[in-house]
Amino acid sequence: MTGLALLAAGTSCAAHAGTVSIAPAGLRAIGTIDPRFQSYNIEMVEVTGGRFWKPYPQAMRAWADKDRYSYRPPIDLGNTRLRGLAVALSPAYLRVSGTWANATFFADTESAPAAPPPGFNAVLGRAQWRGVVDFARATGAEIVTSLAVSPGSRDADGLWRPDQAQRLIDYTRSLGGHIAAEFMNEPTLAATNGAPPGYDAKAYVRDVGIFHEWMLRAAPQTLIVGPGSVGDSASTGASGLRTRDLLAASGAGVDRFSYHHYNTISPRCGGRDEPAGALSEAWLARTDAALSTYKSLRDEFAPDKPIWLTETADAACGGNRWDKTFLDTFRYLDQLGRLARAGVQVVMHNTLAASDYGLLDEKTFRPRPNYWGALLWRRLMGTTVLDAGAAMAPGLHVYAHCHPSKRGAVTVLAINISRSTARTIVLPLPAERYTLQAARLQGATVQLNGKTLALTDEDGLPPLAGRAIEAGAVQLASETITFLAIPGAANSACR
Repeated sequence: MTGLALLAAGTSCAAHAGTVSIAPAGLRAIGTIDPRFQSYNIEMVEVTGGRFWKPYPQAMRAWADKDRYSYRPPIDLGNTRLRGLAVALSPAYLRVSGTWANATFFADTESAPAAPPPGFNAVLGRAQWRGVVDFARATGAEIVTSLAVSPGSRDADGLWRPDQAQRLIDYTRSLGGHIAAEFMNEPTLAATNGAPPGYDAKAYVRDVGIFHEWMLRAAPQTLIVGPGSVGDSASTGASGLRTRDLLAASGAGVDRFSYHHYNTISPRCGGRDEPAGALSEAWLARTDAALSTYKSLRDEFAPDKPIWLTETADAACGGNRWDKTFLDTFRYLDQLGRLARAGVQVVMHNTLAASDYGLLDEKTFRPRPNYWGALLWRRLMGTTVLDAGAAMAPGLHVYAHCHPSKRGAVTVLAINISRSTARTIVLPLPAERYTLQAARLQGATVQLNGKTLALTDEDGLPPLAGRAIEAGAVQLASETITFLAIPGAANSACR
């Protein structure tokens, strides 16, 4: 009843809001995205176990350093619920990386040492990596991973050695699996990211050269992804390593140009953002600003290489307090819509099931609001991207794709970020409506067409049925997300 009341709430003020008309048959195709466009990360530290971002304390007390990390055991990749929910998002890329991967030792033995050798901070055992390969195979995922670059991976002269990487690739092959490879995670943050002290652009270019030469010999069919940078800006005064310097002599060696983006950092790392800004145009547009920076670098150093966003969420360092609530679903789906429209081929959410930014709760593996948004995107938004037009009404973001399984059908995604104003879309044809909303924006539950979404008692997914609507005005309440599937669109680009 609460959900139905929320839907009705927008109706009374719709007459005062802008009205937008959409002709689905005439929406032209502007590009395509990878079938694995919507993907996710499982951090290396989740696989090995270790100190990761600590859950927020219940009390809203002052933040302290002791609140940053806490130990967690290895994730159970054999869990039936986890696998079932991952299958529902397939096909996808599964990226196993993160800061901790830069200093993880692969123990190529069945009995892994209790402690890592000098120059490494963690141990990845055969059984743990076998679990990753098995999980990927069972869920229809392809593995992307990065390699160790810490002092333990180097010779006496400080040069990177491929022996660890060779063992990982060989063992993966022995299991019938394969990987796409990044050289390291976030080289622009090398000073705090596990690389040797004083690691600079010159050392990176040298090491990447060794990596590329080795890869051509050892696994020439492997997809090379990089550089996986984060933190660049259009400003020339940015501190730290800059992607421009890293790519000057290495950009042409990648098959996929990758970057990372977070709108901000969480309080664990000093962030001070408030949820009041999470539906602002400025907040959502940060996705565009980051892409603009990295697209320019791609165009200059690796022209025509597909762009992948290999790590993203609302806030780095485990997520903001509201990232596990419905409030962040607006950012999540709006980001997918923006990036697909801009030609980005793959978007990997960090994480699938760890910390506050996980799509799933890390203890129970139950879906959070973002997971339900991800599932609707997977079922309703296909790989052909359509031009839905520019911003047509204040606070209303509209994206359109061909439907993934219905010939000629179009799906429109309409996101009303207004806190108080309803909007209206006029359609010339009947449609199936899927509206996500919540009684509390910062609540852990979400309703679809007025019904709360939750797993069944048998851990099954609930029916995600649309509500049939007639042609004409479709009223969109404030603070709602609506997919409109139009089976009779007969769009020639969707055949």
